[in-house]
Amino acid sequence: MTAEYSAHHLQVLEGLEAVRKRPGMYIGSNGSPGLMHCLWEIIDNSVDEAVAGNGSKIDVILHPDGSVEVHDRGRGIPVDVEPRTGLTGVEVVFTKLHAGGKFGGGSYAASGGLHGVGASVVNALSERLDVEVDRGGKTYAMSFRRGEPGIFTDAGEKRRDAPFTPFQDNSELRVIGKAPRGVTGTRIRYWADRQIFTKDAAFQLAELETRARQTAFLVPGLELVVRDARASTAAEPQSGAEGEAAPGVTDAVNETSYHYEGGIAEFVEYLATDAPVTDTWRVQGEGTFKETVPVLQPDGHMVATEVERVCAVDIALRWGTGYDTSTRSFVNIIATPKGGTHQQGFEQELLKVLRAQVEQNARRLKAGSDKLEKDDVLAGLTAVLTVNVPEPQFEGQTKEVLGTPAVRTIVAQVVRKALGERFASTKRDDKNQASMLLDKIVAEMKARVSARAHKETQRRKNALESSSLPAKLVDCRSTDIAQTELFIVEGDSALGTAKHARTSEYQALLPIRGKILNVQKASVSDMLSNLECASIIQVIGAGSGRSFDLSTARYGKIILMSDADVDGAHIRTLLLTLFYRYMRPLIEDGRVFAAVPPLHRVIVMNPGSKPNETIYTYSEGELHTLLAKLRKQNKRWHEPIQRYKGLGEMDAEQLASTTMDRSGRLLRRVRMEDAEAAGRVFELLMGNEVAPRREFIIDSSDRLAREAIDA
Repeated sequence: MTAEYSAHHLQVLEGLEAVRKRPGMYIGSNGSPGLMHCLWEIIDNSVDEAVAGNGSKIDVILHPDGSVEVHDRGRGIPVDVEPRTGLTGVEVVFTKLHAGGKFGGGSYAASGGLHGVGASVVNALSERLDVEVDRGGKTYAMSFRRGEPGIFTDAGEKRRDAPFTPFQDNSELRVIGKAPRGVTGTRIRYWADRQIFTKDAAFQLAELETRARQTAFLVPGLELVVRDARASTAAEPQSGAEGEAAPGVTDAVNETSYHYEGGIAEFVEYLATDAPVTDTWRVQGEGTFKETVPVLQPDGHMVATEVERVCAVDIALRWGTGYDTSTRSFVNIIATPKGGTHQQGFEQELLKVLRAQVEQNARRLKAGSDKLEKDDVLAGLTAVLTVNVPEPQFEGQTKEVLGTPAVRTIVAQVVRKALGERFASTKRDDKNQASMLLDKIVAEMKARVSARAHKETQRRKNALESSSLPAKLVDCRSTDIAQTELFIVEGDSALGTAKHARTSEYQALLPIRGKILNVQKASVSDMLSNLECASIIQVIGAGSGRSFDLSTARYGKIILMSDADVDGAHIRTLLLTLFYRYMRPLIEDGRVFAAVPPLHRVIVMNPGSKPNETIYTYSEGELHTLLAKLRKQNKRWHEPIQRYKGLGEMDAEQLASTTMDRSGRLLRRVRMEDAEAAGRVFELLMGNEVAPRREFIIDSSDRLAREAIDA
C-alpha cells in the first residue's frame, strides 16, 4: 500500500482477463454453484436452439476425468467469418464478451441468452475447451486453453494436460471430418480450470437432473439425456411412485432421459403433492408494449429506437388441500427463483380477482369484514408461470430476477381475463371448483385471523405472567446453549425415571401425554390451540413457521425419547411432523435426535466371585447373535431375558447408562438431505389422502418379517 495514487496505478483488463480476475461477477462464485452455473450457460444455449425449433434432443455427459460434454442437434454455431472482427463465428462466440446471435438480429425470437457472455465466460474459466460443429456436410473443430485458441496434441483420448500450441498469427477453424447430409449440431466439452474453482467444487448430479427435468417440462417434445460416466458417482436408477419406472426415465444405471409432452400442466401435476381442490387451470395470453432500446445499425453504430415487443404468458396453476405454496417462474425457459415483475403481476392480480369474488359471495361464505391477504390466496397453490419476452431485462448476469416493468401489467391483464372467464363460467364443473376454492381461501383467512387473535392473547398472557414456560417442564441449570439438551419424553412414568437418570446441569425434560396432534392434517390455528404442540414450541422458545428464529432456541439438542414399540414410533413420527412443518431449521441444522433405548437386558453369569456382566441389545438380530456367542463360549445367562416394553420399566441407573449418559448412549440424528423428498414422505405418511398410504403399506409389507412384529 502506498499513499501515491496516479494513472499508472490503474489497470485495464482486456478481453477474457476480466472474467478470470473477477469470476464471481459472471457466475456468482468459484465453488460448486459457480461450476454448475457454467454448465447452465452451455445447456441454455442448446435449449434456445430447441425452443427456436432446431433440434429435439440434448445430451449432457459427465466424464470420469472431470470434464463435461453437451451435445445438441441445433443449427450449429456459424463457421463463416464475422466481418467486423475477421474471425470465424465459433471463435467470436467463445472469445469475445458480449458477442452472439441474441441481440435482436432475428436469429431468436426470444431466448435465455441475453448478454452474449455465457460461452466466452465458460471458455475463460476452463483449462481446456473443445468445440465441434456439424454444419454444411462438414465437421469443424476448435480448441482453447484458458480462453486462448490453439491446438492440443492428444495421443488417443482427450485430456486436460495434453501439450498445447497457441496460434501465433491467425487462428484456424479445422475441418476434421464429414457430417452426414442434413445433420447439424454442436458438441462442447470442457475441463473447469482448477486455478479458478475451489478443490471441492464438483458437478452435482441431482441438481443437474432436476434442471434437466424442469427444462423437459418447459419445452414439450424436447428430450434431455443426462449420462454420468464417473465411476464413483454413477447415477442410481430412478423410479416413480410404488416402485414403478418414472415417466420419461430409462432403466440404465448411469443414464436418465427426460421427455414430456404435457408442458407446464404436467409440471404442476409433478410438483403438487396434496389432493386437488381444483383441476390444473391453464392461463394463456399475450400483450404488447413499447420500449426504447439501442439498435445496432448496418454501419456499426447504435441508435436509440422505439420498438414494439410481444410478451407471451403461459401459466398452469391448481389449488390443493395442503397449506404450502409452490410457485416456479421462468422467463424464456430461464428460472427466476427470486421472482421479478412477472411474478409480482401474477400474485397481485390473483389477490385482486379472488378478493372481488369473495366480496361478491360474502353472504354465502360468511366472510365477515376481514379482507383476504396474499398468504390466504397462495396457501395450497402450485403454479408454474412462464413468459416469453424478446430481450428481457434481468437484474444481474445470473438472471434470478426479471426487471422488465411492462411485463407486470401484461401478466396481470392475462390473469384477470382468464380467471374472470373461469369464475363466470356456467359449466357445472367450473362452478363446483370455483365454489370449493373460495371455501378454502376463506377458511385460510379465518384461520389466519384466529391464529393472530390467539397470538395476541398469548402475548398478553405472557406479559402478565412472571414465567411463560409450562409447569411440567423440568429445566436444566446451564445457560450454555451448545451444551444443553431437551428430552421430550413419553408419559409421566418415563418422566419420573428420567428425572433421576438425567444430568440436571445440562439436561431438561418435557413430558407429553400420549399422541400429539397430526399437524400435517391440521391448520395453524388447530396446531396453536393444541396444548402439547404449544408447549413444545413455547419451551424451545424460537417461535414457529415463518417467524422461527434458530438463534433464539433455548437448547442445543432436541432429543425425542419414546418407547421402543409401535406406539412410541408413532409418537416419534408425529413429533417429527411438527418439527418439519413448523420448526424445520432445527432439522436442517442437525439439532433434532431420536434416542435409541435398548430392547433387551442380558445378565451374563460369571463363575466364582467375579461379578455378573450386564449387556444391552437393541434388536432381535443383535440378541440372537449375542446368545450364539455366549453359547460358543460356554457362558450362561439369567432367564428369562428382560424385554423392555417401555422406558418406565427401566430404573434410573439403567436409563442413564443406556439412553441419557453421553458416554454410553446411542442417538440417531434426524437429517433432511432433500426438502422436497421429505415433504412428499410426510404427505404420504401423515397427509389427508388415505389411499396412497394404504398402497404404500401393502407394497412395503414384504420388507417386514412376521416374527419381528411385537404383538
